[in-house]
Amino acid sequence: MSKCLRLVAIATSLLCAAAAVAAPPDGFDARVEAAMRSRDVPGMAIAIVEEGAVVSAKGYGVRKLGGSAPVDADTIFPTGSTGKAVTAAALAILVDDGKLGWDDRVIDHLPDFRMYDPWVTREMTVRDLLLHRSGLGLGAGDLLYIPRTSRSRRDIVRALRDIEPATSFRSGYAYDNILYVVAGELVSEVSGTPWEQFVCDRIFKPLGMKTAVSDEADRFATANRAQPHARLDPRLRGLGKQQVLPEREGLGQVAAPAGGLSWSANDWGRWMQAQLALGALPGGDKRVWSEASARVMWSPQVPIAIHSYPAPITDITPQFSSYALGWNVQDYRGVKVLQHGGAVFGALAFVVMVPERKLGIAMQINSEDVETMRALGYELLDHYLGFESRDWVTAFETWNRERLAGGLAALEGMRADERNASRPSLPVAAYAGDYADRWYGPIAITERSGALRIDFRQTPNMAGKLEHHQYDTFIARWDDAALEPAYVTFSLDAEGKVARITMKAVSPLADFSYDYQDLLFKPVPGD
Repeated sequence: MSKCLRLVAIATSLLCAAAAVAAPPDGFDARVEAAMRSRDVPGMAIAIVEEGAVVSAKGYGVRKLGGSAPVDADTIFPTGSTGKAVTAAALAILVDDGKLGWDDRVIDHLPDFRMYDPWVTREMTVRDLLLHRSGLGLGAGDLLYIPRTSRSRRDIVRALRDIEPATSFRSGYAYDNILYVVAGELVSEVSGTPWEQFVCDRIFKPLGMKTAVSDEADRFATANRAQPHARLDPRLRGLGKQQVLPEREGLGQVAAPAGGLSWSANDWGRWMQAQLALGALPGGDKRVWSEASARVMWSPQVPIAIHSYPAPITDITPQFSSYALGWNVQDYRGVKVLQHGGAVFGALAFVVMVPERKLGIAMQINSEDVETMRALGYELLDHYLGFESRDWVTAFETWNRERLAGGLAALEGMRADERNASRPSLPVAAYAGDYADRWYGPIAITERSGALRIDFRQTPNMAGKLEHHQYDTFIARWDDAALEPAYVTFSLDAEGKVARITMKAVSPLADFSYDYQDLLFKPVPGD
């Protein structure tokens, strides 16, 4: 081929590539701003990748309610559980380095690792840590580090041995965070480098993710960061006015491998580019992880039961759903997608990729208005997949109103059955004492001037008053209004002394990470 013909071929190729990349829908910016106004959402950031190119990376609104500092493409937001894919990628790099294998036993690399069942301890593999099939219940152990903790990551690993399974090993899917914390500790142990430093050196820097941080101290040191917000109506979280949350009261550093990263829309673009290129850097001459590892991370391995979404958002219900390594693999209206959501106190994230179209969409929001974020994400997905335009914003707002109304109705139904005229069995002071749960550890119940308080000793600032509810059940009203209230029930022995304490969330819509129901506190010997 002549030089001239080669130039023509190259030019034609570039024109075709350019034509394949589509802009967001006409008027989409106005659509975002209108949706945000309708729900008083402070700020949002959106990144779009198509055919290997970052089509758009933009910020909307403000970083903090009442402030004027704008959200831009470099404003960092917590990414929540979407960061699980980063921990999976860190392990993939170690596999590529020959330092471990996906089917290596965890105990061979972390000798102190133990599950409740010794057989599971012997059989648990590196792959198992990432697949939510361990037999632990939904969100098991989350109160070890949510809202935060004074424990170390190694302490979390040790606590696993006291958490009883809900099902048999590898028998089904139940989402957890704690084993991703173990995975982070595994990265540190095998690499000889703290997980935080490893992901920065081996993932963020090679990908040019300039705003990404793995340590919360670096996030707080970044001026261009979004502040968390939520609606904290005493009746039900999600109702009431938007308000700023204390940003240092959220997920602590110990759980970062499960959901403690932060980055911007620009870095979402770089992350999705690498994912869609199966670990290759732009240009394709260098890699962060191998194509073989990329395909392992995307391979569906655990089926997820499908529960249909109600009208008017029924059409987002997948026909198949499964979990891979840090990714949900399912379909959207018949098209295979990889996706994951992320949530921490006062901030949400959502990422969806269509590998066959080399399409990626990432959404971030500095409030808990999931309906606004997901609706706009699906409108973008419909646009790029060529589906008919749909008003997902109205549909999701309707769904959310009905969800909250259902929660309120459930609370009212519970109150109708209450017998608040009842009295505690014991004098108030008799409930006071030191108690401990096998996996969580110590709490203290104290009495002063006829009032009881509860204090979760290894969770800083998780303390509050106990209001009598009925019989020997009280309600924990935490000093931090952002924490979910809980029923606290004292059970007595034959001598009329407290034998155990059980708990459960008051709200029927409480996040699963408030796994109060898994706690069983008993008096500390000597009390």
